[in-house]
Amino acid sequence: MLVAKIRSGLQSRKERLPAEAFAIVGDPNDPDTWKLPHHTRAILRALKGRLDSERTVDWQRMAAAVAALSPGGHRGRRVEATPEQMLAAARHLASHYQKAGRELPSTLADLLGHT
Repeated sequence: MLVAKIRSGLQSRKERLPAEAFAIVGDPNDPDTWKLPHHTRAILRALKGRLDSERTVDWQRMAAAVAALSPGGHRGRRVEATPEQMLAAARHLASHYQKAGRELPSTLADLLGHT
């Protein structure tokens, strides 16, 4: 019974990251549905209010996440997601670029209809 209680209190993780580190989370309880990681493990501190989550963005992973949304994909593979999930992910990633004062990549601008 103690083991079950401990497990219920543990947050699911994928690649040692919580769901909040991913741009697509199909099912919050199923890490296999989480896609497009773009934060460092420091997001765990941000979730506890000890750090601004924008400081946990991993810009190298961000580039890969953006590429995975493009028609050519990241390393030739486009993320498998519904159109709604892709649009929501594009909005989410674009918000990080905007908050950081960085230029929006053309892939995100195209998906969001920005010219």
